[in-house]
Amino acid sequence: MKRWWFNPDYAGGEAERLFGKLDSTFAVDGEPIAQAPLSRVLRVTADGKRYYVKRYLGNGKNAVRRWFGLRGLIAPQRVVKEWENLLLFRQWGIPTATLVGYGLERKKGSFVRGALVTEEIPDTADMGTMANANDPRLRDRKWVSAVSSQVARYTRILHGAGFAHNDLKWRNLLVDGAVEPVVYLIDCPSGGFWHGPMLRYRVVKDLACLDKIAKYQLSQTQRLRFFLDYVGHQRLTIADKRRIRRILKFFEGRE
Repeated sequence: MKRWWFNPDYAGGEAERLFGKLDSTFAVDGEPIAQAPLSRVLRVTADGKRYYVKRYLGNGKNAVRRWFGLRGLIAPQRVVKEWENLLLFRQWGIPTATLVGYGLERKKGSFVRGALVTEEIPDTADMGTMANANDPRLRDRKWVSAVSSQVARYTRILHGAGFAHNDLKWRNLLVDGAVEPVVYLIDCPSGGFWHGPMLRYRVVKDLACLDKIAKYQLSQTQRLRFFLDYVGHQRLTIADKRRIRRILKFFEGRE
C-alpha cells in the first residue's frame, strides 16, 4: 500500500514530475547532503528552486531496536513524525519549511520506505554553522535580541502545547538574511507530546540543547533575557532559578 500527498501549489511544473509520486521521489537524483543508516537527504533543483528530499528505507538491522520485527507494524515512523511535526509548526504559527510532498509505502502492514520533500528556504543559514564560522551577526546585540525573542516564543508555544522538540539545537534553527531576521524551525522527526514528569524532563532537555552553544556564543545577560522571554517573566522566580540549575546541569559530564 502506497500513500502519497503532493502539494497542489506545485502542480503543473517540473516539481510535480519529480515529486508527484512516491516512486518518482525515490527515483530522483541530486546533490547528497546527509546520510544516516536509515535515511538519506538530497538537494534537487527544479523550476528554478531548490528542494530537499529526505528518504527513509527499512527499520534497521538490529533485531532488538526493531522490536523483533514489530517496529515496522506498530511504531510511529520517523518520516511520519517529521511531516506531522512540520504541519504542527505551521498550525501553531511557527515559520518552517514548506512541504511539497510526503508519504510512505507498506507491505503486509509493515513499513518499507517513506519520504518527504520540502522547498529550500532561500537566503538562510543554520545557527550551528553560524556559530562555527564565528558569524559577526552573533556579536550584534540588536540582531541577537530579535532572533532570541523569536526562538523563546516558538519554544514557549511548543512546550505550552505539551510538545517537546527533543533535538532543539542551533543547527535546527534557520535564520534569513533580512534586516529584521526571521527564524525558521526545521528537522523534527523525534518531537512529540508528553505529560507530567516526562514532559518536564524533555522541556529541560530542549532548553539545555539551546544553551549548549549559547553559553559559548552569548553573554550571560543575553542568555538570561532569552529565559525571561521564554517564561514570560520580568524577574526570575524561585521556580525559575530551580529550572535554570537543572538546565545548566543537564549536559554535565557529557560534553
